[in-house]
Amino acid sequence: MARAEQSLDRRARGDAVETAALGFLQRHGLRLLARNAQARGGELDLVMLDGDSLVFVEVRYRAGTGFGGGAASVDAGKRRKLVRAAQTFLLRHPQHAESPCRFDVIDARGDPAKPRIEWLKDAFRADD
Repeated sequence: MARAEQSLDRRARGDAVETAALGFLQRHGLRLLARNAQARGGELDLVMLDGDSLVFVEVRYRAGTGFGGGAASVDAGKRRKLVRAAQTFLLRHPQHAESPCRFDVIDARGDPAKPRIEWLKDAFRADD
């Protein structure tokens, strides 16, 4: 498979998993504010409201468990990037600056169109 095809397949898989995660979270009462929000140093997969809390959601996908789950791949470096991106989001959206915030991780596995989802609420803190 050519590199461009692999990239497209990976992007399509990622979009399918992210769409499944969004639907899962919406069924649990969260409301979407932004998807793939570009910010300094990174991207926020989903930015949602859970009541009055602003939730920054990182969606991680693994086809299997051979290399650990998706949540395990959110290491200290990735957490720092997500915190910086969230800070930039808050600067651009000052109406949410005083909202309580949290970082959640969606760990998705299996079929990208219908993945098994584990929702890790408050997976890490900005000061971790």
